[in-house]
Amino acid sequence: MPTMTTQWLGQPAHTRWLEQETDALLRFGRASRTAQGFGYLDAEGVVDPAATTELWITCRMTHCFSLATLLGRPGFAPLVDHGLKALAEVFEDTEHGGWFSAVGPEGPVETRKEAYPHAFVLLATSSATAAGRPGAAELFARAQAVQTQRFWRDAEGMVVESWDRTFTELEEYRGVNANMHTVEAYLAAADVTGDESWLDRALSIARRVVDDFARGSDWRIPEHFDPAWTPLPEYNRDDPGHKFRPFGATIGHWFEWSRLVLQARDSVVARGRDPEPWMLEGATALFSRGVEAWAADGVNGFVYTVDFDGVPVVRERMHWVITEAIGAAAVLHRVTGEEKYDDWYRTCWDHAAEYFVERPGAWVHELGPDLAPSAKTWSGKPDIYHSLQATLLPRLPVSPAIAPSLAAGLLDS
Repeated sequence: MPTMTTQWLGQPAHTRWLEQETDALLRFGRASRTAQGFGYLDAEGVVDPAATTELWITCRMTHCFSLATLLGRPGFAPLVDHGLKALAEVFEDTEHGGWFSAVGPEGPVETRKEAYPHAFVLLATSSATAAGRPGAAELFARAQAVQTQRFWRDAEGMVVESWDRTFTELEEYRGVNANMHTVEAYLAAADVTGDESWLDRALSIARRVVDDFARGSDWRIPEHFDPAWTPLPEYNRDDPGHKFRPFGATIGHWFEWSRLVLQARDSVVARGRDPEPWMLEGATALFSRGVEAWAADGVNGFVYTVDFDGVPVVRERMHWVITEAIGAAAVLHRVTGEEKYDDWYRTCWDHAAEYFVERPGAWVHELGPDLAPSAKTWSGKPDIYHSLQATLLPRLPVSPAIAPSLAAGLLDS
């Protein structure tokens, strides 16, 4: 990759562009409101009224609209309140605790209690609490209790994957994806509550995934495990493009872990504690392994998955992967000051603007190997969570988490 000569990160003109894209994304996302929460937007930015409403999308959008409120954007606080009401009155299981994974007009349609969307319940309610929305703190407290009582396992230093409705039968599968988003939520919970036990749990997960699993796999993170946390390298070989559990190694997660580890490291330092040596090493190694995969199949961009030798498996390109590369590059530049990270930041934004940003605020979620829009794994434009955060992370400190950073007025302008 050629060396760039003009730094983008911190440049006022680029910051103004990021701010404009932030607002465009928020305008686009407003159309996701449904009677049950927030729905899956199609390619035109419209929710299918007959579709189920997913907990993870409702939570992500509630989080995004909380950020909008903290940014001082009028008209988004009612959307946060709508999301909180949906969590309390539509998704929450008042009989057995926790939240249903999906609902329809007639009630729950998926009753399993899954770690992945429950991480977003914790994130959304923490962000809404930071935004000072009524009822948020109470929901946030219940989300914390469900985490500690149902998902967190001290003996494993990780969270389990999913339960049946009654929290009686536990799925045998263990997954890194749910644990990754749990780290994001736990770091936010630590910042909003001031309770360092959430930071310690996040560190436990990150230490095991990065300093153990990733290091032991040449920094290509294994994603799938049995109950003893033994890797399952053949998992979903017959369904390699799965939305949440694809076969092989997922490049976008290497970038996401890189950023989250640096956030955790900065949180440790901010609390007067010494960072662990593996943290900066792991974050830089994961980012390096990720950018080595640029054009791995001869076409610019990042493929969805590779095998453990780095050979492409699913060649579709996902918008969330490029956004996570953007965020990781911005944070690494802030931590190290090294020019190469600004170079990669520019390269990724140029690629995103050319191929993923259909128009301001409207991002194509998947491209085929020919870089044309595809719907093999992800149809439509489901939510704005990844892309919105990509416009905010370059303007924020490494820690605290996004919502408490905004609440503290730490956004560059």
